[in-house]
Amino acid sequence: MTALQNDRFLRALRRQPVDRTPVWIMRQAGRYLPEYRATRARAGDFLKLCKTPELACEVTLQPLARFPLDAAILFSDILTIPDAMGLGLSIDEGVGPRLASPVRSQADVDRLGVPDPHDDLGYVCDAVRLIKRELGGRVPLIGFAGSPWTLATYMIEGGGGDHDFKRAKSWVYGETKALHQLLEVVTTSVISYLKAQREAGVDALMVFDTWGGALAAEAYRECSLQYMARIVSELGDAVPTILFTKGGGSWLESIADTGCSAVGLDWTVPPMEARRRIGHRVALQGNLDPAVLRAPIPVIEQEVAATLRAFGPAPGHIFNLGHGITPDINPEHVAALVAAVHRGV
Repeated sequence: MTALQNDRFLRALRRQPVDRTPVWIMRQAGRYLPEYRATRARAGDFLKLCKTPELACEVTLQPLARFPLDAAILFSDILTIPDAMGLGLSIDEGVGPRLASPVRSQADVDRLGVPDPHDDLGYVCDAVRLIKRELGGRVPLIGFAGSPWTLATYMIEGGGGDHDFKRAKSWVYGETKALHQLLEVVTTSVISYLKAQREAGVDALMVFDTWGGALAAEAYRECSLQYMARIVSELGDAVPTILFTKGGGSWLESIADTGCSAVGLDWTVPPMEARRRIGHRVALQGNLDPAVLRAPIPVIEQEVAATLRAFGPAPGHIFNLGHGITPDINPEHVAALVAAVHRGV
């Protein structure tokens, strides 16, 4: 195994001292970069980009060629698992993901099986191995999956257009047996998938619970948190794990109690409050509002400094946005953000 030249991201996840705060950015490989848009155009469509290891490797490395980031994140999509289950994923520019065969009944749930991560999702593992080779130990590589609840919402809704989640939330209260059977098979799939990524060489794993914040408190614990806790338990401590629930500020203590290495924070959670509630038993990742990147560079620098002060000097902070970077952002603003983080306060 190649020794890492820059391990401050992993050191921060373990709450060890670092020379400066590490930084990476959710969706750092994406449409805000002209080189990404050129590669996507060459691929022809988004799914071909995801399913061609050489292209996935290319776009994973693009932001690292521009910015001195402290981690790479595998370029893929959270809906690879539903796609591998045979639900017919398509992703259209400006429309978003669509599943041709959504899960709408108990019979649909009964038909689902756990994909083989080395066969049905082998292109992801191939991409991981290729990226690790091309990185040559420069920085760690993050692997990821969507949370079981988040994947289930897409599978039930048939896509991501309805953020009220009318169908999925009706299952929470009216189709409980079918929902938990669905969550069980998805959880087993996520565990298998993340273990395969780990075996292929990723250095850390992140679970994106994008839609956990749409749930009421008890429903969150029953339909999202308990399944993420099982994932963390099954993965063990071979590599660090990060859990991120967008809109999850009410449940920080419970997320930390799962045994994860780090809790991701969105921009609605004051860092000092998060640290007061969680203490220093896990690392914290976040949490600049992505909208700040639309501001003039001096304002970006001021907001970065304010965020770093709020987290304080204690070990265990990874700088990130509170959610993914948006396509309209000027790459020069990202460069200013990364430089400001590395300069510190």
